[in-house]
Amino acid sequence: MKPYTLVKRAVDFFLSLIMLIVLSPLFLIISISIKIDSKGPVFFKQKRIGKNKKEFYILKFRSMMCDAPSNMPTHALKNSESYITATGNILRKTSLDELPQLINIIKGEMSIIGPRPALWNQYDLIKERDKYGANDIVPGLTGWAQINGRDRISMEDKARYDGQYIENYGLLMDLKVFFKSILCVLKREDIVEGNSGSNAEDKSKE
Repeated sequence: MKPYTLVKRAVDFFLSLIMLIVLSPLFLIISISIKIDSKGPVFFKQKRIGKNKKEFYILKFRSMMCDAPSNMPTHALKNSESYITATGNILRKTSLDELPQLINIIKGEMSIIGPRPALWNQYDLIKERDKYGANDIVPGLTGWAQINGRDRISMEDKARYDGQYIENYGLLMDLKVFFKSILCVLKREDIVEGNSGSNAEDKSKE
């Protein structure tokens, strides 16, 4: 696992750096839109669990009002749609709100592919992932669980899918996740907002 991990880190760094440079005009457009749409910062920071359960702050484009409850999954909010801004609604549906995580990847806090980082207070999910060793690797921008149900699967299933990723860790698995993630984004599959009984962990106040 270690040799591939070193190659993976190099690819993560250079690919993310290139993407950050190429997408800088888009970053500017999104930033201006967020500032025009509502008061508050352009970026949203949230404490997440990284490799070996070390805490870090994930970056996203802010997609909700500043008075939205923090550190709480969107599915647990009542009338969550009332907190989401017009620009934020577009960002979330297209997953463009996740782009600032390229910075997290460059810093080494995240990878392009890996289990999605849990919220710091999602103790049940963190504990469940311990069973599969999913807390022992760098979390990702997208992962195996993301393309196998995302917001529509249970916490136990998410941890199980993360475990499957660990079992099949390697280039072929990462390529499979990468290309299927692109299809999921284009199709806008398995995105659930609001208190609808889903088990989403990613779309909290952003």
